[in-house]
Amino acid sequence: MMTMSKTLALAISIGLAGAMSPAAAHHSFAMFDQTKLLSAKGTVSEFHWTNPHSFVVVDVKDARGSTRYTLECSSTNMMSRAGWKVSTMKPGDAVGITYYPLRSGQPGGMLKTITLPGGKTLSAW
Repeated sequence: MMTMSKTLALAISIGLAGAMSPAAAHHSFAMFDQTKLLSAKGTVSEFHWTNPHSFVVVDVKDARGSTRYTLECSSTNMMSRAGWKVSTMKPGDAVGITYYPLRSGQPGGMLKTITLPGGKTLSAW
């Protein structure tokens, strides 16, 4: 039979473990070079309205043809507050992007803003 103090200790332990797991799953933003802000124009290939982070995939034309950039955004909750919706964009939309590039030099990064058809600009963070 458990004593009251053991029951309380077990409940606190379970509560702390549950509260810590979401924080442990979150990643660092060190992979993005936040000292450089780049911009480009391209075409939306994919838009993933997901948690913990949404993603926009944009094809940018360059000298080699086209390069696909995967750009990380904030959570759907934060983006909703900034005016985003699941229907904000669709594949084929021409957009302008500003983003912090990946430190690795690979195409992609952390999306700062996106300018949609019609000129509306939304913040991704």
